Amino acid sequence: MGKRQAVSKKPFELVVDEQGATVLRVCRAVLGVHDADDAWSDTFLAALQAYPDLPQEANVQAWLVTIAHRKCIDHLRAGSRRALPMDSPPEHASNLGLPGEDHTELLDAVTHLPPKQRQAVAYHYLAGLPYKDIAVMLGGTPEAARRAGADGVKALRSALAGPSALVDGPELAHSLPKGEIR
Repeated sequence: MGKRQAVSKKPFELVVDEQGATVLRVCRAVLGVHDADDAWSDTFLAALQAYPDLPQEANVQAWLVTIAHRKCIDHLRAGSRRALPMDSPPEHASNLGLPGEDHTELLDAVTHLPPKQRQAVAYHYLAGLPYKDIAVMLGGTPEAARRAGADGVKALRSALAGPSALVDGPELAHSLPKGEIR
């Protein structure tokens, strides 16, 4: 029999390029705009240290979202919301750094969901994780994670269907999945 050749993992820089936007969306959905960048940085610093020991066959996206989940919880527990000193507020609102899209209203609505709903929506719809993985992260059953996701989507549709959503951007209400929740 021939020798097995070792298959090397992608360079970590490629992992950051491929998964960075997803991790940032998750952090922003869970923490809000102001603390998300710190949680994103903490996620990739921790991931960089652990990456050499990650098995080749591991689901890198699920692994990173799990780390992001833990870093977001750390930020919430630490009460990391701090005022940043500045001479004057910016004239224009940020587009949240999401490539090619401005979903400020949607992300704001997500941050107002109860924690389990917010996390289930972020991990399933922004990171694409299955509910069985979300259940492990949140400490419940896949059915409970699915229910939290469905309740979160229902609450978002309701919040975004209000008069301000219709004036400011009805297309955001259409960005939420309709029909059966996966």
